[in-house]
Amino acid sequence: MERVILGFSGGIDSVTAARFLSERGLGVTALTLDTTGDVELVGRARAAAAEVGAEHVVRDVRDVFSTQIVDYFVLSYVAGRTPSPCVRCNPLIKWRYLIEEADRRGARFVATGHYFNIAERNGRFYVSRADDRTKDQSYYLWGLSQSVLSRALTPMGHAVKSEIKARFEDKRESMGLCFLQGRSCREFMERRYPAASRGGEIVDKQGRAVGRHDGIAFYTIGQKRGLDGVVGRPVVAIDAERNRLVVGDDADLYYETLEIGECNFVDEEEFLTADDIEVVIRGVGRNPEGRMRRAERIAGGYRILLGGAAWAPAAGQPVVFYRGDRVIGGGITTRFR
Repeated sequence: MERVILGFSGGIDSVTAARFLSERGLGVTALTLDTTGDVELVGRARAAAAEVGAEHVVRDVRDVFSTQIVDYFVLSYVAGRTPSPCVRCNPLIKWRYLIEEADRRGARFVATGHYFNIAERNGRFYVSRADDRTKDQSYYLWGLSQSVLSRALTPMGHAVKSEIKARFEDKRESMGLCFLQGRSCREFMERRYPAASRGGEIVDKQGRAVGRHDGIAFYTIGQKRGLDGVVGRPVVAIDAERNRLVVGDDADLYYETLEIGECNFVDEEEFLTADDIEVVIRGVGRNPEGRMRRAERIAGGYRILLGGAAWAPAAGQPVVFYRGDRVIGGGITTRFR
């Protein structure tokens, strides 16, 4: 029997993925990555694996997860950036250890409960949007390598979330950032890095003090709420060096040029020459209207000229590029203008 190593939290999606894979005649080994030492979560996963008849394996990855993902998350905010930890976790933690476990056991395939598909074109593999657009998670998977995608199965690619949820009554669903463990983002960061709550000035574009903030780590570009002494004006810049926020007008937040680094592209030539590329940025801001006008290489990455302005992009945010349903690549915002 062909075996697949499945990333398994014991939630609705991973349980359903295990059932779909079993129905295809595959032997399922459910791999739970212990990222935080949550004994209850591991126990639930073990019980859920038994329910679906899957072998269950636990791997302790707390140390590498803490340094590669949690520290990255906290220190990015402290430096005035807006990170997306799931984008980083997928290639560096989740899929890495799936492949390692598969190699250890001589398994050909790996899978997760993510909602996405894989498209193959000209011998290359592309992450592709899921059938259920409301649940599609392709945006968070642009960092996966060809070696991973060539071995990945997508059991949830054609699934409809509302139909899946209707089959469960008591099963929990994984929500939010796993390492918060029910705490607010503020509480977590203050415990992890007490200096995150160091207060400072809020200034306008002329540098005049207009209020106080309680830690730049708790704000992002475009934010309007929670600004002491400031009403209705968004954050337009975060000056980490001087520990201050700059507020301005909505009009100050429109940018038509982005610079990105830490990139991964399936086919760079396609990215540089295609004229029908959609640019997607998720977060506080709004996606640019129209298609990308042009991309050019720069030191450390690429400069992107947008077809229409994007509102409130932030350093640290992922920028993902689509042609139709295919993800042709992505990168992390470093500058915008």
